[in-house]
Amino acid sequence: MKRLDVDVIYADNNATTPVDPRVKEAMLPYLEGKFGNPNSLHTKGREAREAVEEAREKVAGLLNCRQEEIIFTGSATESNNHVVKGTVFARKDDGKHIITSKVEHKCVLEACKWLEEQGFEVTYLDVDEEGYVSPEELKEELREDTILVSIMMANNEIGTIQPIKELTQTVHEESNAYFHTDMAQCPGKLEVDVLKLGVDMATVNAHKMYGPKGVGALYKKKDLKIDPLLHGGGQENGERSSTENVPHIVGFGKACELAKENWKEEKKELTEMHGRFIEEVQEKIENVKLNGPREARLPGNTNLSFIGVEGEALVLRLDERGIEVATGSACSSEELKASHVLEAIGRGPELAHSSLRVSFGRFNTMEDVDRVVEVLEEEIEDLRSITALDTKGKIGD
Repeated sequence: MKRLDVDVIYADNNATTPVDPRVKEAMLPYLEGKFGNPNSLHTKGREAREAVEEAREKVAGLLNCRQEEIIFTGSATESNNHVVKGTVFARKDDGKHIITSKVEHKCVLEACKWLEEQGFEVTYLDVDEEGYVSPEELKEELREDTILVSIMMANNEIGTIQPIKELTQTVHEESNAYFHTDMAQCPGKLEVDVLKLGVDMATVNAHKMYGPKGVGALYKKKDLKIDPLLHGGGQENGERSSTENVPHIVGFGKACELAKENWKEEKKELTEMHGRFIEEVQEKIENVKLNGPREARLPGNTNLSFIGVEGEALVLRLDERGIEVATGSACSSEELKASHVLEAIGRGPELAHSSLRVSFGRFNTMEDVDRVVEVLEEEIEDLRSITALDTKGKIGD
């Protein structure tokens, strides 16, 4: 597909994706005449309920699970909080130990920190220099009182794809803990079959897969009990009280339908894009460090550190020239702290602050890749010519 905005190269798709025109078209009727509350008994209410259930079926189809195992939420952050808090309070009589990793999204890490204040114990697993969790280390940390393990499937910053199936098997063989994975970055780029992976719970959301912001979903195995995060009218079978956001849920369903149809083709195209980008940058620009694995990484994602260049300055320079990328994690972009993910893989403050994340998506082309490299080369040369930082030494870890 062609770019939606011909004047801008948008390459920050790990932060959010543009709404696919086909998704927008599916949503419009529910923003206009079909505005009913899906909990009402009249015609408009039944019409809205049918739309919600049709979307639920499409989300379940993407994940290869039962329709009743999908709970609609307001975001991936809400889904992750629901899992972490809901599981520990539902299972507090079974134990008070949680395991996660140091490279999880902040919503998981902050929820875990809050639970520590409530008397729960959390183990934060280290990762190697490419961001991988070790199944052996996970096995060593499992205890009789471990009730939840939460490890993300693909990292939003450095693109590391975790061995979720192996990690899940380890947990189920060695403990009675539930296994949850945040796979928000994966639909449309990787296979997200929850049965093949063997996970108990999984988080997805719409705006990372060309759907609208403000809607997510949680896959939870049938009969698996966790406490609700929101109480009220008992929507979503009592799992998540709040009137369903019908237009956005419809858009979410359409986005899942498109992701299921096209993920293999898009995986191939995006892998070619990030492969070419990495190759050209390393060929044309000196003192560059790739963050995350070279080969098996999230399609479209690249995270690089350029010694002697401030990441924030580089993002602003590129923005002035019509190229939109990121530095650090989008959800914490207002903070000037170094990325916790880069710190976890052993990058020092200088490399962490010189990082740039470029994430191509459905509406990018190879011409975009070449243009980003061309502008990046020019701007880095200029920024290095005026920096007070050392740009001559070899890059270390």
